[in-house]
Amino acid sequence: MSAAKRPAELAIRLAAYILKNRLKGRKRFPLVTMLEPLEMCNLACIGCGRIREYKPVLDKMMPVEEALAAVHEAGSPIVSIAGGEPTIHPRIHEIINRLVAERYFVYCCTNGLLLERMLQKIPASKYLCWVIHVDGMEAAHDESVDRKGVFKKAIEGIELALDQGYRVCTNTTVFRGSDVGDLWDMFRFVAGLGVEGSMISPGYDFEDAPDRDMFLTRRESQATFKKMLDPANTQGMRFYNNPLYLNFLKGEREYQCSAWSNPTYTVMGWRKPCYPLADEHVGNVVELYQDEVWERYGVGKDPRCANCMMHCGFESATIFQAISNPKDWATLIKSGAAGKGGLTAA
Repeated sequence: MSAAKRPAELAIRLAAYILKNRLKGRKRFPLVTMLEPLEMCNLACIGCGRIREYKPVLDKMMPVEEALAAVHEAGSPIVSIAGGEPTIHPRIHEIINRLVAERYFVYCCTNGLLLERMLQKIPASKYLCWVIHVDGMEAAHDESVDRKGVFKKAIEGIELALDQGYRVCTNTTVFRGSDVGDLWDMFRFVAGLGVEGSMISPGYDFEDAPDRDMFLTRRESQATFKKMLDPANTQGMRFYNNPLYLNFLKGEREYQCSAWSNPTYTVMGWRKPCYPLADEHVGNVVELYQDEVWERYGVGKDPRCANCMMHCGFESATIFQAISNPKDWATLIKSGAAGKGGLTAA
């Protein structure tokens, strides 16, 4: 297993941003702004609850200026654009191009079906990375998205984007029925194509997902990732997640959720409290950082948080804890992961 490749500027700017906020005495602040400019999708993945949760507003498209204002309000240097399928948005190229021009590091999460069209409207930049969702080799991936031919289209998109000089990662969600051997084949395959790395995370038990039996319990996740990340079997793979989070997935570390570091702005406003849970939507991001909110949510506080191990809540936690632990910080610096923050993807 080798370290992911990232722009050096990303690590430098994020480290400076964290230091600046710490010096200001801020207890909680965003590392990654999660932007969902629409909830409509051209797939109906069996593990996704988003299109079902937002069914009443699937036709709603976020205006460009509103999207930019949300990013500016949050203030984090990294923006992860998801949904829904963001490439469906008729003005997504304007949103991305303007964020890139302002030197935000943008990660656009997509199933890849419309990627070729996007490449004609959005120039390659070190500030932009396409995050292509791939949940296994062809048969497994097409089953997970409930449509044949999607894997081939996604791989075509990856190859085309890489050939044209774009940064590319993949994102994989692991479920109870995931075939570890098949995932190993896929991780080696995409690494061979030249992607920066593969993001991995267990799926979250969304209430609106059609099959809730497919989601792993915390103990099942730890057993699955302990097998998946066994050093004896990870040769030729390149993971984008930082090593502390990977150790957490294997059950070797414990962290409390810090999902407040990944505020999520949707067509209905800011999800409160976090990316997986939306007990309400609010108009001001500051509401997501109040002490009384996080006295109620997190492992051991809300039963809905019991099995969550998603990187939007826990990879950022590894960053914050490493700040006060020289050994852990050295691990992040050595791996080149200190500048990744708590990236997540749809």
